[in-house]
Amino acid sequence: MSVYQELLARERDGQPIKVGVVGAGQMGFGLISQISRIPGMEVRGICDVNMEAAERASSYYQSKVTKKHPVLVSSDYRKVIQSDEVEVIVDATGIPEVGANISLEALRSRKHLVLLNVEVDITIGSIMHNWFTSAGLVYTGSAGDEPAATLELYEFAKTMGFEVLVAGKGKNNPFIPNANPDTCKEEALQKRMSAHMLAAFQDGTKTMAEMNLLSNATGLIPDKMGMHGVEAHLETVADKLNLQENGGVLNQFGVVEYVKGLAPGVFVIVKSELEPVDAELRYLKVGKGPHYVLYRPYHLASLETPITIAKAVLHHDTSIHPLGAPVSETVAVAKRDIQAGEAIDGIGGYSVRGVLETHQEMKKDSHIPIGLISGKIIAKRPIRQGQFLTLDDVELDPSTTVWKLRALQDRLFSN
Repeated sequence: MSVYQELLARERDGQPIKVGVVGAGQMGFGLISQISRIPGMEVRGICDVNMEAAERASSYYQSKVTKKHPVLVSSDYRKVIQSDEVEVIVDATGIPEVGANISLEALRSRKHLVLLNVEVDITIGSIMHNWFTSAGLVYTGSAGDEPAATLELYEFAKTMGFEVLVAGKGKNNPFIPNANPDTCKEEALQKRMSAHMLAAFQDGTKTMAEMNLLSNATGLIPDKMGMHGVEAHLETVADKLNLQENGGVLNQFGVVEYVKGLAPGVFVIVKSELEPVDAELRYLKVGKGPHYVLYRPYHLASLETPITIAKAVLHHDTSIHPLGAPVSETVAVAKRDIQAGEAIDGIGGYSVRGVLETHQEMKKDSHIPIGLISGKIIAKRPIRQGQFLTLDDVELDPSTTVWKLRALQDRLFSN
């Protein structure tokens, strides 16, 4: 039986999946609105620190549902997570420290957790997935985000026996390494989104984090620090993302990558060593070979999140989760010159952006995961624009939940 048919059965039986959403911004509001049209699923709790945003989302949702039911609205995430009327939580905040606290509370309250918060997942996802699984709960990234959309193509290809050479996404926004909330303010207002979120898109952090999550879920690695980010379209991407000896840019296959072009789609590049299979791919007009692009030209972001919610509750299954120990890391790089004693803000702010590298490179060079730039972070000495931050450069904040959980994760996966 399909997920849709199972949801219809839940609707007929009067047993809808009861959802709590933390974060009523652009993503959360879209998700809450969409659930009003989905059978067998109801929003029963909405949280946002901005009560006006939470009330707006609740009012809109209530105006669209055909069967009226109570919705708990609060600025306290604990009230929504602890509610007996909620069985699965969606974290739509995008903030590592908030996500860490939500994760712990969901675990304590024995609620499944669906993340629209890639930022926390790449920081402490390995330990949280381990703990949730041990507790018989589901910890999962969301369908519709590029990592899960790409993973669908990756597993589709692997299930058919193809070798996956490259997996990745098209980049929507222009790459502006020093973008900050001030430079993004007008565009963010036009798009009705947070200026911090847009800054994280433009400065590359979001793309790095998304491919970080895909790396942790597949074992594929970045070919080089920050990836290549070539300009390509559907007809040229397989040639450009080929080995250098074959006229491409790659040092190796088995990598994650982003492309300037192909947005808002996701892709995998595959091959088969079997001559009859290769011939059939050419016959089916998949490409000229020997490398073929499987491409999905869209991802629907939070509008696809209900699919993950349903999979978590109905099938006890995930859309994307870490394989185990971190494979890659998104580390902090200075956007500007920073003086000793100066406070440093985090993702989407004025101080740092994220760059992808392997976990081993991070350990070797003592780089800092950008999700740990949270709380009260102070520069110990001058830091130049473009410099990778290390523990010699900054004082992290060990009072934050995300720092404590990351320290436990590092210990748990130290071997």
